[in-house]
Amino acid sequence: MELKKLQSLLIIVFVCLLYIAPVQSHAQSSKQAGSHAGHNHAGHDHSGHAHSGHNHGHDHSGHSHADHKHSGHNHGGKADRGTKGDKGTKGDRGDRGTKGDHGDHGDHGTHGDHGAHGDHGDHLEDQEMDVGGTIMHHIADSHDIHLPFGYSIPLPCILYSPEAGFNMFMSSAFDHGHKEVNGYAYHHGKVTRADGAKFYDFSITRNVFVMFLSGLLMCWIFIGAARAYGKNKGAPRGIQSIVEPIYEFVRDDIAKPSIGPKYKKYMPFLLTVFFFIWINNLLGLIPIPPFGANVTGNIAVTAALALITFVLIVTGANKDYWMHIFNPPGVPLGVKPILILIEFLSLFIKPAALMIRLFANITAGHIIILSLVSLIFIAGHLANAAVGFGSSLLVVPFMLFMNCLELFVAALQAFVFTILSAVFIGQAVEEHDHHEAH
Repeated sequence: MELKKLQSLLIIVFVCLLYIAPVQSHAQSSKQAGSHAGHNHAGHDHSGHAHSGHNHGHDHSGHSHADHKHSGHNHGGKADRGTKGDKGTKGDRGDRGTKGDHGDHGDHGTHGDHGAHGDHGDHLEDQEMDVGGTIMHHIADSHDIHLPFGYSIPLPCILYSPEAGFNMFMSSAFDHGHKEVNGYAYHHGKVTRADGAKFYDFSITRNVFVMFLSGLLMCWIFIGAARAYGKNKGAPRGIQSIVEPIYEFVRDDIAKPSIGPKYKKYMPFLLTVFFFIWINNLLGLIPIPPFGANVTGNIAVTAALALITFVLIVTGANKDYWMHIFNPPGVPLGVKPILILIEFLSLFIKPAALMIRLFANITAGHIIILSLVSLIFIAGHLANAAVGFGSSLLVVPFMLFMNCLELFVAALQAFVFTILSAVFIGQAVEEHDHHEAH
């Protein structure tokens, strides 16, 4: 029993580390990017800098620090360097820590970037952690699969332009946006043409890759269940015992009550969309690459699913449905124009509601979990590592609770999208009996 408890604890810790490691590595990379964005004093010519308030006893105009060897060269001695008055400003602290940045050159170590950039250290400290950018980076689509500790697996870029034709190469050729490839550039997770020309992107992104995986998984589930039914005439076993209850649930509790006698025609779509959304929601909660993609939290994916529902509504609608939209029966003539406008707009509002509801709920779940993880690093950044570790004792249990809640939300959103699609389709194919009173 104790061994099982220990194994469960190790699994929980491992899952937490998988969530935390990418956030930490991205925070570190942001910190390094911020420090590189600062002023590199090696090779920096400070001619013309007025060091107001500091008397070095030397004239630095025209003095290049890159060519000057500072070892053993003390401008102003230890008195200038060690005094608390020169050291006290927070802006001075940012550049004092690195020995190579003229820390011993007179009073240069006490006033950061030679007076002109005195508060640059605080500016870098403010940029060390970009929590919002880190979260959006992890929920957005990308052209590679992120691994813990800053590593990634490149994915193929398939691009077409009328002028250059097809171009196929791995995303690693962009070198994280530092290089152009065949006239294409990579900025902020998106491929662009360097000359601004029009092109078409058929690349296999992370979301597309995970959708392929979920499609293969669905084929394995359904084909395996079908073969099992052909061989096994008795009670369901194996994959049958999983698929059959879900199939009966979609048929008896969603399709039949919502669509009516014509439900069989739409069962393939309802089953496919239910399993597609559910499986992708579950894969998005697995913090192990290549999973963890925010597929159903991508507005393009939910828009495509809603568009399919819209097409089924329009193509399957009978004349009664169109009559209720453009000539509502039993409505006073003065009210008809208003009601016709409302009914016509509802034709597009229904799929739009499907699209936004799924997108917003799944994206919100990912943001909440990543925000909780970020609290650990925010506490450590504002205070110290011990405080960050202490906050993890509170954050991690709540994060695990949110993960368990997201498991429920994953199935719930699949159910909501499927039943609303069935209701909208049922309204379009329903036969209406009109009486004299109408």
